[in-house]
Amino acid sequence: MNRSRGLTGWIAAGLVILTTTLWTFWGVMEMYYEGWWAPLPFPLIYLAPAAICLLLTLAALTWPRLGGWLLLAGGGAFTVWWWSGAARAGQLTLRGALSMFPISGILVLIGALFLHEARTRQRRLAAGWEPPAQWGRRHLRILLALGFPLLVIVGASIYWLPRLLTRLDDGDRGARLIAGNGVTLVWAPEGPGWGRGSDPQHPFGAPLPGAILSWNALARYGVPPVGLGAKSGNGDATTSDMSVTGLCRYLDTAGFTLRDEPQNIWRMPTTEELVRSLVRHGENAGCVWNGNAERATCAVEPDKETPLWAPDWSPIYYWSADAYDSREAYYVGYTGAVSHQPKSWGNPRHGYRCVREP
Repeated sequence: MNRSRGLTGWIAAGLVILTTTLWTFWGVMEMYYEGWWAPLPFPLIYLAPAAICLLLTLAALTWPRLGGWLLLAGGGAFTVWWWSGAARAGQLTLRGALSMFPISGILVLIGALFLHEARTRQRRLAAGWEPPAQWGRRHLRILLALGFPLLVIVGASIYWLPRLLTRLDDGDRGARLIAGNGVTLVWAPEGPGWGRGSDPQHPFGAPLPGAILSWNALARYGVPPVGLGAKSGNGDATTSDMSVTGLCRYLDTAGFTLRDEPQNIWRMPTTEELVRSLVRHGENAGCVWNGNAERATCAVEPDKETPLWAPDWSPIYYWSADAYDSREAYYVGYTGAVSHQPKSWGNPRHGYRCVREP
């Protein structure tokens, strides 16, 4: 009888522990994959959602009524914020909403279950029920709530840290000749031809000037008035715009200055050129892309290393010169991922690097 009455509590505990574990998995993987460019403690910010969820979990397991209300309020507010943001960006889909439900909307359900557990526990205590005498059994749910996220952190660290701690960075941010795998190009030096992203000296990684550049902004740089300001006209830029009025076309020979007139020396690399230039430990990774897959096929898995990438800069993707369709454009990640997103969207993770013929 007591076991059946406690079933709601175990279901609530299992779901909230699962949610916390999923947030921990997301946070630690993103910390290593995306956030490892900046010095500590900045990368730890990726663990903030998991930490908040863990605190809510511990509160709910200790004080079901208080924790239930916190989960209801916090889960509801987060779900509304997340889904409304996706809707404003035109990216709210049924698939996206369902994929986010286990770490957003489900918190509302869990909160309701904990409120039910609080009422059930109160009745059980009034009927003479007592918690288990053994410390381990009495705190089993809390131990599980701490243990599963810890296992995720340890597992992710075992996978990522050997790779990150041996990541190659020769410190050279000048123009680089990268040859191999059927592609030979000079890649732009540090400056306006190479998007740097966020400032590692800022405690929250504030974007550097010109860091958040959309594909549209890059492609329409030369549309009067020349520069990165607002442009006239409707709709998104095209591949032709990128090749004619793209920012790279205005870069001087040395790659340090943007001119008022097109120089037609530098250009944006194609998706295929980016893929074939990916590197690992100073060598070409031997990657090829069939034009459709979401990931290139590589002889060795590439990494965020010189000479193609700057390991201590925030970009983990480079825009390519290619449009996916009328609304989206391709980008390539340092691990060989190939994807596309709206041309009007940009953030410090999406950089660019101009190229020219040797």
